[in-house]
Amino acid sequence: MSQHRFAFVGTGGRAISFIEPLVTTWRATNELAAICDLSPARMAYYNGLLAGDLGYHVVPAYPAAQFDDMLRREKPDTVFVCSVDATHHDYIVRSLHAGCDVITEKPLTIDAPKARAILEAVQATGRRVRVAFNYRWAPFRTKVKELVTAGTIGRVRSVNLEYLLDTNHGADYFRRWHARADQSGTLLVHKATHHFDLVNWWLDAIPAQVFAYGDLVFYGRANALARGDEKLTRYPRYTGHPEAKTDPFCLDLNESGPFRKLYLEAEADSGYLRDRNVFRDDITIYDQMSLNVRYRTGEVLTYSLVCYSPREGMRVCFNGDRGRIEYHEFIGTHMNRAVRPKDFKLDEKPGTEAEGEWIRVFPHFQPSYLAPVPAQTGPHGGADEILCRHFYSPGATATDEWGRFAGHEQGVASILVGIAGVESIKRNAPVNLADLVPLKPGARKLSELI
Repeated sequence: MSQHRFAFVGTGGRAISFIEPLVTTWRATNELAAICDLSPARMAYYNGLLAGDLGYHVVPAYPAAQFDDMLRREKPDTVFVCSVDATHHDYIVRSLHAGCDVITEKPLTIDAPKARAILEAVQATGRRVRVAFNYRWAPFRTKVKELVTAGTIGRVRSVNLEYLLDTNHGADYFRRWHARADQSGTLLVHKATHHFDLVNWWLDAIPAQVFAYGDLVFYGRANALARGDEKLTRYPRYTGHPEAKTDPFCLDLNESGPFRKLYLEAEADSGYLRDRNVFRDDITIYDQMSLNVRYRTGEVLTYSLVCYSPREGMRVCFNGDRGRIEYHEFIGTHMNRAVRPKDFKLDEKPGTEAEGEWIRVFPHFQPSYLAPVPAQTGPHGGADEILCRHFYSPGATATDEWGRFAGHEQGVASILVGIAGVESIKRNAPVNLADLVPLKPGARKLSELI
């Protein structure tokens, strides 16, 4: 059996989650043909991992300017896109026209013109694009899908989804390129695409209209000064500034070997600063967002995202005409200089305050009950391992019982909620998604989209 050849573009922190299983667990039937990045230093770090800890071998490394040369010379079957969000469409379109299939990290892209370019390229080439929506593949979330699909609470009429990013994970988006709307599309696109995709998939519904609010109320220099936190604004970045050592938002790249090699030692050739002060002036995204979504089939989603919470997780409530489902997912904090994960003890957080995940069903006129869920281990609630198995296993089916594969059209259905949300915030008016991208106008269900 010939090996399936993969090429990766973008060798930042996310790509290793897909490259490691490719060259270890699934190396018998797959081959890492090449890597591509703006930074030679980052690619050298990856090749060091490949030839060292991962027991593989050095692979050809191409600078971003030679991406087309890589496609022509290495002839990958599939290109895996893990670059900055604003560049996804460019690499996807070029890969498709070179005869490659594509798997892209979320979001598919960041605005409507780029989404249209991807749809047109798929139509012109007949190649396949998949979005790595790992949220769909976690066993807990698949259980929610099972309950909703089975009609456990009748027909779902509305959904409330609250997502909290803590002052560690949430703050990290404001240190990085994500803090620029022209690079990430704001967190309504980069982060919330996960959440909108989940609701689309859970309901098997296509979003139609969005109204949104968004503000920057916590991060940024002006907000710090307004709270009396001027001392937290005195340095442009955290690494190399001794006065930042006591800052609870400090990220010192020297304290992490991978961060030092991937980012600090790559600054000369990439120009990218991974540890910028979260209380600076040039942040152009929101840290507090809320929106309402109307679906083509009539359901309504009420959504909120807060990026400065003291805890992290989400609460999702489904209201059906025969009951209610509540899904809670709260995790211990991470990347925190003051609080260690071992300091969180479940027995000290009883009831709804407990960390972890649970699903409770509230039928009309009957006692509520906890839904049994399968055990899960591994990154992203056990999702990454399952997702990679379906990407890399030669025995994996092209379809999935729960419809967890997301193609280009379902990827567009997710990002359009965030894109429309940003537009709604600017206009202070509802936005019809069909005015941005006419996505299969006659379709009613998400499962009708690729």
